Amino acid sequence: MAAVLRGSLCLVGRCRKHVDFACVFTRSMASKTQVGFVGLGNMGNPMAKNLLKHGYPVIATDVFPESCKEVQELGAQIVDNPAEVADKADRIITMLPSSPNVIDVYTGPNGILKKVKKGSLLIDSSTIDPTVSKEMAAAALKLGAVFMDAPVSGGVGAASSGKLTFMVGGVEEEFTAAKELLSCMGANVVYCGQVGTGQAAKICNNMLLAIGMIGTSETMNLGIRLGLDPKLLAKILNMSSGRCWSSDTYNPVPGVMEGVPSGNNYQGGFGTQLMAKDLGLAQNTATNTRTPVPLGSLAHQIYRMMCARGYANKDFSSVFQFLREEEGQ
Repeated sequence: MAAVLRGSLCLVGRCRKHVDFACVFTRSMASKTQVGFVGLGNMGNPMAKNLLKHGYPVIATDVFPESCKEVQELGAQIVDNPAEVADKADRIITMLPSSPNVIDVYTGPNGILKKVKKGSLLIDSSTIDPTVSKEMAAAALKLGAVFMDAPVSGGVGAASSGKLTFMVGGVEEEFTAAKELLSCMGANVVYCGQVGTGQAAKICNNMLLAIGMIGTSETMNLGIRLGLDPKLLAKILNMSSGRCWSSDTYNPVPGVMEGVPSGNNYQGGFGTQLMAKDLGLAQNTATNTRTPVPLGSLAHQIYRMMCARGYANKDFSSVFQFLREEEGQ
């Protein structure tokens, strides 16, 4: 098995549910063998950099070659496509924008599964439909590989500082091996259950995040219209029961906080288009499970409207600016 390459491994006689080989090899916790990384966008780039900082040789690729430049300068080996990554590494992390991207990267003509080694550990940190995660896991299993979903929370800032939260779904026996890598990029690595549960946790989190950001933006806008200084209002909110992440860490009003997208014309951060996509995933799963999510549905409508009105590439906190423009200011 390719897992043998990961370091001192011992054969154990445990049987894994739904796995077609009776015995598996445990992965060494100290192995600094090559790690593949596919997707070097706003999140993937700093995540790959943190792997390099922790001493892992990285083999990377991205559909946009210019995105590879920074990690290449730090020592990463750049290859042409995901299949080449799988040919050279048996631990691979993917960070991609959407479900179709994940399907293509794993199962496309130059996908990971074309060259994946038996025993490989595949960790997808994209935010996608949980059913797609399950499909990728099933496809990987047929080739003797293990797929885990591990979406993240924390944004670009946490990705850069190595303080992301990972929500992991997959075979529990493989969680320790996944955590070894994910801990290089995150402060919290939480096992959620079987494949797809990581995505479920992420979708729920982002629905709440969108609702909270809209509520914070409405509140700040109302306070400003009532004559309150925005910095003072934010200070009061953050010492009161209305306090939330969108008010105390990622305030949407320009000039209230430094180092956040609202202070940089809403550039960087987590794009409105991506938030609309995640809210769409939440709506789909809510429909499939017959779960009422009226505020989530309204949030989805608002972020879709923003995309249609030129906000798609701005940070999702630009909903404050959107509301201001809606009122004619």
